[in-house]
Amino acid sequence: MNETYLTLRLPFNACDAEARMLLSTARLFRHVVLHLHSLILGENPRITSLIALKKMYRRRLQEILPNRRYVDGAITLVYSIYESAQALGVPFNDIEFKNWLLFQQAEKEYPCRNVTLQRDYSFRITTISYQGESRRIPLKPTISRSYRRVLGKIIEERQPYVARVVLRGYGERGNVLWVHGEIHLSIPYKFYLEHFKRYRGNHGALYGGVDVNVDRANLAVVDRYGRLRDVRTFWFEEASWKGCPRQRAWSIIGMAIHDMLRYAYHHGVKVLFLENPETLGYLKTLWVRKGERRSNNYNYRVQVFRNRVVERIALKASLYSIGVKYVDPRGTTRSEEHDELMRRHGLDRHTASAYLIALRGMERYTTIQKATV
Repeated sequence: MNETYLTLRLPFNACDAEARMLLSTARLFRHVVLHLHSLILGENPRITSLIALKKMYRRRLQEILPNRRYVDGAITLVYSIYESAQALGVPFNDIEFKNWLLFQQAEKEYPCRNVTLQRDYSFRITTISYQGESRRIPLKPTISRSYRRVLGKIIEERQPYVARVVLRGYGERGNVLWVHGEIHLSIPYKFYLEHFKRYRGNHGALYGGVDVNVDRANLAVVDRYGRLRDVRTFWFEEASWKGCPRQRAWSIIGMAIHDMLRYAYHHGVKVLFLENPETLGYLKTLWVRKGERRSNNYNYRVQVFRNRVVERIALKASLYSIGVKYVDPRGTTRSEEHDELMRRHGLDRHTASAYLIALRGMERYTTIQKATV
């Protein structure tokens, strides 16, 4: 089973010589990725593993980007795309790359050689010029108080991490080049839980069902007999607007998720039942293909938010010592049982969905039979 990682996003600004070196490194890295993609298409090698792919192409790619760790990061990126295409049944030659600019070290180590965390929470970044000259430049990202605690623990425990530098924008002001970007620091989620878990124990005896939509999450709390004990709606409507910046959107969603989990913990919920994200991903594709659009940006809202919000809830629940189980979402929105719960308890359709998800979860995962509701 693959290890779960938590990624810290640390924004930064750079200008002049540092900006030029960051841009050159990102463009060389992109060139390596595109060149490797074309080599695989042209040579059609038998790719059995990431190690085999590195052995085949590492030296050739180092002629473009003379840094072994960055080249391995580019190969890892292409290999992950190759694996995803194979799993989805998509031809590898149909893959198109967006206009991103980034570079990464996919090798986990401490300290990370190419993106090195310093004790003052600054970073030393290895950059490569177009002429192949290597230079270490300093970057001082903006770091929140909570992130400082995490970075402090990484330094104290010498925790290996994976690092990436993403350039979000660049331009000129007064004939001075500038770039805006983020340093992405990925650490094992187990390490994060070990040091920052908010509640160490959960003595609750209730169950919760969660129905996630593009603008809200509905929570229904039930007892062991399946009787409805509490309901609550947690809104993040602004985050679903298409013009809302992505970072702000996920900040709003994150606060709503923490509010919901905190509420659930203090109201005795020990297990949350969520819609299975794999099944939900399949269903949302069908919704888009059917052309069921309730607004101009309906496809965007369905594709971007709903599945990822479910995954975020599952990831954050461990911080509150709340267990998570998945149920099949089919029929939880439109069915005779759903309509009956709406009529009997006077619930809106989203809260009724959350209640039905909780009942289905209890039927599947608990040995106590639910009472007639």
